[in-house]
This record gives sequence, C-alpha cells and structure tokens, in this order.
Amino acid sequence: MNISFIQPSRDNLKYLTWSYNALRNNLSHKNHEICVADDFSSDGTEDWCKETAKKDPHFKYIRNCGPTRLGHTILYDKLINEVATNEVVMIYHADMWACPNFDISVEKYIKPGTVVSLTRIEPPLHPPGPEKIVAGFGTEPEDFDPNKFLEWFKTLKNTYENVTTEGIFAPWAIYKSDFQSIGGHDKLFAPQSKEDSDIFNRFLLNGYKFVQTWDGFVYHMTCRGSRFNPTLTQVGKESPEWLKQNIRSARNFMRKWGHFVQHDAYMKPIVPKRYDVGFVIRNANEALVSSLEPWCCNLYSDIDYTKYIKAEQPNTSYDLSEKLKNIEEEFSNDVVVEFDGSLFNNNHFNFISNLSDVITDTNDVGEFEFDIFKVNVKRIRTFEKDLIHL
Repeated sequence: MNISFIQPSRDNLKYLTWSYNALRNNLSHKNHEICVADDFSSDGTEDWCKETAKKDPHFKYIRNCGPTRLGHTILYDKLINEVATNEVVMIYHADMWACPNFDISVEKYIKPGTVVSLTRIEPPLHPPGPEKIVAGFGTEPEDFDPNKFLEWFKTLKNTYENVTTEGIFAPWAIYKSDFQSIGGHDKLFAPQSKEDSDIFNRFLLNGYKFVQTWDGFVYHMTCRGSRFNPTLTQVGKESPEWLKQNIRSARNFMRKWGHFVQHDAYMKPIVPKRYDVGFVIRNANEALVSSLEPWCCNLYSDIDYTKYIKAEQPNTSYDLSEKLKNIEEEFSNDVVVEFDGSLFNNNHFNFISNLSDVITDTNDVGEFEFDIFKVNVKRIRTFEKDLIHL
C-alpha cells in the first residue's frame, strides 16, 4: 500500500529536506508519494522542489506565489484534493523524521472509516502525556544523530509491539474518500490553529474509529511551521504571529462548537452537546460583549455594537451583525441565559464554559437560577451533528 504524504511548508527547507530523506530511506515501501506545498517561501524551497521533482517521480509539489501565505488549513486540502493520487493520505509535518517501517504499521490498521495516528517521540519542549514519548535527541536537524537515536529505538520498538490506543493527532492517515466526504478542513480556521481539533470532532461525530499505533513512530521536532518557526522566533518561544492567530482560531472554535477544545488523556476528542443558547446581558459593556460573544449563538444587550463589529468581523466568517441583537428584540433561542453584566466577574466564566454540561445533566425544559444567572430552557435540541459536513 502506497501513501500520499501531505506536507505544507513555509520557509522550512532545513526541516523539509531532513524529513524527505527519512521518508525515502526509512520506510518499507519505496514508492510512497510525497506531496509538498511551498507556501510562499523565500528560503530556496521552490528551487529544491523543482530539483527533487526531476529526480523523484513520486514527488509532487505546488507553490503559493503570494503575496501572503495561505497556511496549512488551506494547503492540506489543496494537496489532498488536487495533487495526491493514492487512496490513503497522511497529514505529515516537515519537522517529522520517519522511524523505520512505520508504513507497515499504518497498513496494518488503516481501513475505510478508520484514522490511524503514529506515536510521536518528542524533545521535552511541551508537557508530557501518555499519548507520546518524551526523549531528547535534539531540537534541530543538525543536532539529531540518527545512529544514536536508532540504537535507542531498537529497545523501544520491542516494548510497544502490537499496542494500540485511541486518539488522534499528526501524523494521521485516512482514506482520501473519508476525508473528502465530510468536506475536509474548515476554512474558518485558516491559515492555521484549531483546524485539527475541528476536523477531529467531525471525524468522531461521523463515526470514524481512531487507532494510535505504537508500532509506528516519528521523531517530532514540534511546531516549526509557525509557533516555533525559526524565521519568526526561537525554539520554545511562541511567535507573535502564532499567538495572534491562535487567539483568533480559539474564538472561532468556541463560536462553532460552544466550548473549548476537549479530549481525553490519549487525545481522543470529547464533544459536548451543542445547544442554541442566547445570552441576555443587562448593564453590558463592550469588553464583556467581546469576552462572551463567542460563547453563544445570539447575544442581546443595550449597547451599540458598531465599534465591536468593525474590529472583530475581519476575524470571523460568522455574521456578527446578525448574531448581536438589541435587548428589546424577542429572545428566540432554545436556551436563554439572563444576567446583570455589572455583577459578572472571572469566576462566572466557569458556569459559561460548562453550560452545555449543565443543560445536558438537567435534560429538561424549565427555569432555574444559579448565582447571577437565570436560565430558561425552552426546548432540548442539539445540533453538533449538523457541524460534521462543510
């Protein structure tokens, strides 16, 4: 079975060549397709792609000629839909080094309706977790000693033979038809950040099975695309570009799903029920509207929204002029939460962020009060499954 590896890259040539050589040298099958999207790079990526394509018949690339980047949310889908020719595609980052024969492990578990993730071995740049192995073999390709790593890897491989867990994260493989059937990644999250959590929620709700194989591994430098991109920042220090976009994407994730990203210890998504919720805020102010707008389907208050909409509308495809309503209008949402904005403080965010669970636990129409909140559940109806397909 041949895989099409999907790799957007922006000013990442050092990592891209490191990753390419490992894919070509370490896997069992030699005719896997490597599909690269050069995202308006200025570091020689375009020339390298041209030369590589001349020598490697299974290497394909496209280039975004700018003047701005598209980001991997867009380029993942362009590569899958327009370039990849194999039935199975794998989202694969340029800062990943293929451990020997992981393609055999993917082949072992992949089938229609199943998403297969490899296990990451990472340097200690992020908090540890049971879904990965933390081991320091360098944070730059020039620091990585493959011989030393492979000696250590021999013992590791035997420890986890035939072990699987549930969870999903890059690198992940899927049948292209399964990916396309739900519409791919949501452009709401372009250029990057939270597009993966969104599509993972949609995979889960669509009934796809998640398999993390502990027979297949990558060594992952982590976050070289934007968060720790060396042209923007240094390892371990989040770039201003990433911080700004992460806030924007997080707010859009809450607008769409009504909650923060949630998953279990092994990174399997948890998707709370999505209810039609309206906030009615008396004595509101613009700062409070800005904080709470992403958490509801409609917000009713007595302030002028003009300034807020002008500033925030460029950050989302949701029509804020339709979402934000005058307090004199009819409260038409299934669930209406009323409160005095002058009494709201940071401690009240816990109730807002867990409102879906509160309604689910109550599971009945009627009114109740909690602290400053008066909640009227007029109808029990959820629409999270309406979000699966784009």
